[in-house]
Amino acid sequence: MGKMGRVYRMKGQKRKEKGERYDKDEDEFEKVDDDVTPLPPKKLKSDDAAAVSGAEEKLEAEDDEMPGIPIVQVDMGRSKPGVIFVLENASLEVAKIGKNHQLLSSDEHANFLMKNKKNPADYRPDIAFQAIQTILDSRVNKSGRLKALYVKTQIGALLEIKPHARMPRTYKRFSGLMVQLLNDLDIKASGKGEKLLRVIKNPVTKYLPVNSRKIGFSHSSEKLTDMYNYVDTVNDDLDLVFVVGAMAHGKIEDNYVEDYISISEYPLSAAYCISIVTTAVERKWKIL
Repeated sequence: MGKMGRVYRMKGQKRKEKGERYDKDEDEFEKVDDDVTPLPPKKLKSDDAAAVSGAEEKLEAEDDEMPGIPIVQVDMGRSKPGVIFVLENASLEVAKIGKNHQLLSSDEHANFLMKNKKNPADYRPDIAFQAIQTILDSRVNKSGRLKALYVKTQIGALLEIKPHARMPRTYKRFSGLMVQLLNDLDIKASGKGEKLLRVIKNPVTKYLPVNSRKIGFSHSSEKLTDMYNYVDTVNDDLDLVFVVGAMAHGKIEDNYVEDYISISEYPLSAAYCISIVTTAVERKWKIL
């Protein structure tokens, strides 16, 4: 089983330099020159494998909580313009604490983070959890108009979540799923071969449609805009790419974004910003 994410070691251990890790099957579909060769999967020790296996058993405990059960027919809106979300700077980082691999969070690992000279306030995976749930629960997704969801982590991993993947409803299950994903590089549908979650090759721009408008959100933007009016001005033939920060502090600054806007006089959580965006798009496309 491969590893993903930053794993802290005891003092005195040397850290080996590694190239970008991503799902190697992707290269079977895209012939792209790549100077970085993915490392071969690495088996976890028996204790680590047991920890991951335990997370898998919890995920399989209830069918209605299993990722891999489609909730919408995403091909319903394939011929129509759609929405793509990119969550930037998500705090999804795995470390080995004791005998287990865990998703680092300020609530559970404050002492560990401070001991390793990390700011606990920067480790908020719950922000990405809430944002992902809001996107997948939206009527945009249920109508088949969500074309893709990408998550870029603070340490540079790029994740793809299929719109019809049914994510865990609780943070604890979500945390276990992220540990599994960042170690295995992909998670398949239950009873099927389709990969519903996977780590893919950077940059995210290679997956964005050419015929799209790329919109970023920043409270510091001087362009204060009514979201409902804004989407009405966008050409109906364009796909809409929304780039939202999934971190507790700071702002996103991506060169591929064409327009940075602010949609409120007040700082908003990522989840609430997304809810405004999806509601505006639903009204534009008359999705009830």
